[in-house]
Amino acid sequence: QVQLVESGGGLVQAGGSLRLSCAASGSIFSINAMDWYREAPGKQRELVAAITSGGTTNYADSVKGRGTISRDNAKNAVYLQMNSLKPEDTAVYYCHAIITIILDSGRSTRGYWGQGTQVTVSS
Repeated sequence: QVQLVESGGGLVQAGGSLRLSCAASGSIFSINAMDWYREAPGKQRELVAAITSGGTTNYADSVKGRGTISRDNAKNAVYLQMNSLKPEDTAVYYCHAIITIILDSGRSTRGYWGQGTQVTVSS
């Protein structure tokens, strides 16, 4: 039932900006950490930015100073603002969240992934 739906990807020229959005829906009891990952062709999936439920953030060195992760707990949403985009930022970006749901057997806590959204930065 839990789903993460992403939006905001697209084709942008180098130096431009994008704001990626991800909203979680379903029978959610709580959301802990929320993260953005990306996977470029021929490369491993890497963590771009992370934010805890308390607002503590962490960024990959490659996006420090250019990316900002934020969340809206009331909307079960996480955002990634990326500025000064470079061609090497081209990748599929995935939203990830640690979510607790309530089952008949008790609580279940695990990671959930969005479907991914393509970001392409042209020279």
